[in-house]
Amino acid sequence: MMKIMSEGVIDIAGNLRAIQAAIKETTARRANNGAEPTLVAVSKTKSVLMIKKAYDAGQRHFGENYVKELLVKAKDADLNHLCPDIKWHYIGMLQKNKIAQLIGCPRLYMVETISSFEVADSFEKKTKEGTSYQVMIQVNTSGEDSKSGILPSECANLAFHIVENCPKLKLRGVMTIGSFGHDYSSGPNPDFECLRNCREKVCERLKIPLDNIELSMGMSADFKEAVLAGSTNVRVGSQIFGSREK
Repeated sequence: MMKIMSEGVIDIAGNLRAIQAAIKETTARRANNGAEPTLVAVSKTKSVLMIKKAYDAGQRHFGENYVKELLVKAKDADLNHLCPDIKWHYIGMLQKNKIAQLIGCPRLYMVETISSFEVADSFEKKTKEGTSYQVMIQVNTSGEDSKSGILPSECANLAFHIVENCPKLKLRGVMTIGSFGHDYSSGPNPDFECLRNCREKVCERLKIPLDNIELSMGMSADFKEAVLAGSTNVRVGSQIFGSREK
């Protein structure tokens, strides 16, 4: 439950402690414990001050949905000075015409939304020699028209294409948003199962161990279920910072 201090101020540090404790406890309960998943704090629409409060509480990974907003925050002089090892994840839909701007983002740690062969090739082409970026493949596991991502059946082919033809892109994992509001009383989340299946096919195609490909799945409403399902990265926003502002 998100904590609110007096006068309506969000207790960001307290919220982070509660989420990290839940991640730790849930990791201990899953069949193959493994390492605790990375928590990516989704700071979309949130102020530099709120990001700084989360950073001061020990948070390092932050996710943004829009290139323009990410650049404003990542280039903020105060944030750069006070948060020197912040790690930005781009988690929004990636359009080819935005790639050149995204590449100019300071401390860009990972791009989680490579959703097509065209986007991968464009990213590779626009990246300067001697530079590389960690990326994930976004998979549309729910089949919804409103969701971005490659079809699950093409995920392994795209992974192979990136490894073989895009040396400046370092494939780290697969990611999904999935449909919202799954009823867990009816069984496991099919989006999580689909993404795990995609990882297996990617690893088979690339002939690498499963642990070499990460799973980015789970958000504020279902991050604990995602951890139980094997997620290595969870993206939590409202449970840390409160509801998104318009």
